[in-house]
Amino acid sequence: MDRVALRGLRARGHHGVFPEEREEGQTFIVDLTLGLDTRPAAADDDLTKTVHYGIVAEEVVAVVEGEPVNLIETLAERIAQTCLKHEGVQEIEVCVHKPDAPITVPFDDVTVTITRSRV
Repeated sequence: MDRVALRGLRARGHHGVFPEEREEGQTFIVDLTLGLDTRPAAADDDLTKTVHYGIVAEEVVAVVEGEPVNLIETLAERIAQTCLKHEGVQEIEVCVHKPDAPITVPFDDVTVTITRSRV
């Protein structure tokens, strides 16, 4: 299976369990690795035979900016399901970063990474 990756998609969302997270919002960063067969697109040099990563990026940002959830695990699942709606995508790895998580000690990042595939 081939891979198409998008790294560092940024969007402001209002996800989290604490009221201040819901009210103020924060930046979330998403990394995606889409698993698909790129051979048909490459053979014909045809965008319609692969995944349009620009559209995927816009859809993922819309999920992050959309309806708030408590957990980034839930956010990652919603993003994965959005990506799997694209016909050619057979597998998706989603990593959601929450660099401004409300943690009281110094840290670099908090991430949740999930992998989902078509059944």
